[in-house]
Amino acid sequence: MIPIRSFITMVPGWLKHTTFFALGLIAQASLLSAAQVEDGIVAIVNSDLIMLSEIKRELAPELERIQKEHRGDALARRLKTAEYMALTSMIERKLQLQEAKTKSVTVTDQEVRQAAQQMKQQVRTIDETKPADLKSVQEQLTLFRVVDREVRSKVMVADSDMKRYFQEHRDRFALSEEYTLSQILIKPRSQDDTADAREKVREVMTRLKQGESFEDLALRFSDGPNASHGGHLGLVRQGELLPEIERTIATLVPGGISDMIETSEGFHIVRLEDKKPKQFRPYEQVRNEIQGLVFQQKSEDVFQAWLADLKNKAYIEIKFESALSGPPTIAPAPRPSPKSKE
Repeated sequence: MIPIRSFITMVPGWLKHTTFFALGLIAQASLLSAAQVEDGIVAIVNSDLIMLSEIKRELAPELERIQKEHRGDALARRLKTAEYMALTSMIERKLQLQEAKTKSVTVTDQEVRQAAQQMKQQVRTIDETKPADLKSVQEQLTLFRVVDREVRSKVMVADSDMKRYFQEHRDRFALSEEYTLSQILIKPRSQDDTADAREKVREVMTRLKQGESFEDLALRFSDGPNASHGGHLGLVRQGELLPEIERTIATLVPGGISDMIETSEGFHIVRLEDKKPKQFRPYEQVRNEIQGLVFQQKSEDVFQAWLADLKNKAYIEIKFESALSGPPTIAPAPRPSPKSKE
């Protein structure tokens, strides 16, 4: 999926007035609520038009989800945000497809058919008999190809970049703390049995304080699946335990026994047998992983710069007013793109 960001902050000064005028109109009315308008020009992107009907098609899946989840003012706000995001996405897509055409980036019919077959195998709804579906596949392939050529092919990842990333994100490549634990788990037999279960845990705690063996008490009282092994849980990593247990063992030292811990599973008594602190993997062990992360980060930066350049050189006119105020009107032909204008 090609990353998409808002274009408002990146348009040149001569265009900002038009853009913010459009935002003001969005705040007052919804495209989808303009029932009297069947179609009309919503935006001009160089020589291409974006029609209200296109926005509606783009929004259809999201619109259904929003209407199910929101009501009243919240619904209206969500719709306006969705409309703006859809328009932003379509403008950016138009610009990239125009650049692909300028740079003679093409996709063959055979490649489109092969991609459609692969999408169908991935349980994606593609009807190869529908021209609109095939056009969508063709556009996706073209977008990927032009970005691959104009962005990803120009990204270089030096060893110094990777080492700097490693130093700045060492925790990301650390192995979590590891614990060796034993537990006694008392499960209430029913909702009415909670008090009895809690009393049984108190009895076990008393016996532990009197010096009785943890393993023997686990064998006699624990409802856990590991009771027959003296309550031994073995090795577990930080993040694999229930939050209530994890918070408690963080304060224990090896050999320490917790107080009663109540969770959704029941009542626990946990003994920390051993604790292995967080370990940092060496650079060479994670080098390939870092290379992918740095490449992704740099690709995103180059993509945003490339997209901003396309916008700065483009003629973009937002025409919500004509789409909202009544029947569609014939918009004036777009003027030539200015080479440079502040």
